[in-house]
Amino acid sequence: MLDQAMAALAAAGGTAVVQAAGTDTWNGLRQSVARWFGRGDDQRERAELERLDQAANELHTAVGAEAEQVRIRQQAAWQARIETMLESLDEAERARASEELRALLTQHARYGEVSAGDGGQAVAGDVTIFANHGSAAAWNMGNVTLGNPPQPGPQQG
Repeated sequence: MLDQAMAALAAAGGTAVVQAAGTDTWNGLRQSVARWFGRGDDQRERAELERLDQAANELHTAVGAEAEQVRIRQQAAWQARIETMLESLDEAERARASEELRALLTQHARYGEVSAGDGGQAVAGDVTIFANHGSAAAWNMGNVTLGNPPQPGPQQG
C-alpha cells in the first residue's frame, strides 16, 4: 500500500496523461512516461508507448457524454498502473522512481506548450496588460468598440 504522497503522485500522473493526450505536449510526456515505466527495458518501453497511444486514440475518438466517461476511466487506469508500478519496487527503488516521476511531471507542466481552441487564449506564465496616459489596452477581446464615454449628467456631478 502506498502512502498518501505517492498515491497523490500516481493520481497526478494519471491526470497528466489524460490532459496531455491530443495536445502539443503529448509526444514529450508520452516518451517520458514510457521511459519511466520501462526502467531501462526497451521492450517494456515500447509496450508502454503502445498503451499510451491506445489511450490517446480512445480519448480522441470519444464524443459527447462518452468523452467524459472515457476521460475518467483512462485517468483511473493510468493512476492504477502507476500505483502498481510503484508498489512493485523495493523501498529505495520506489523513492527513486517517485522522484523521477515527480520531476518528469513538473518538467512537462512547466515547459509544456499550452493550447486553446479557436478564439481562446492559453498562457504558460504571467500576462500583464496595462494602459496609461488615457490609452486603452485589450487582448483579443472579440468585438471591442472604443469610443468616448457619455458625459456625466447633472446628478453625476
